[in-house]
Amino acid sequence: MDVRLVQLLGSFITARSEYALLRLECAMHAPELAAAPVIGRLSDASERALQVEWPEIERQLESAVRYGKLLAGKKRSIYREDPAFNALQRSLRELDQYARAIRWVLTVTESEDSR
Repeated sequence: MDVRLVQLLGSFITARSEYALLRLECAMHAPELAAAPVIGRLSDASERALQVEWPEIERQLESAVRYGKLLAGKKRSIYREDPAFNALQRSLRELDQYARAIRWVLTVTESEDSR
């Protein structure tokens, strides 16, 4: 497996764990809201897991990013001032950046392998 991919996966896994905790913290701060979507985890850091499981994780991340945008878009929202929700937003941005980088490395690696 490509070294870049291993490093990115490690960073994504760490950020995803932080997101899981922030998701719970936000649910405790605002029980009236639907909880932020769950983002699953890879069963292992292997090429098979990336091929089989990664597309679903990307879909889950897209759903979570939409949730974050919905909260951020609420005018005069108390959630915009809450540190937990701000941390959740930062976490989603970080996860999205790692996911885009992983997708890029996968695409580049696949195109190199097909040559």
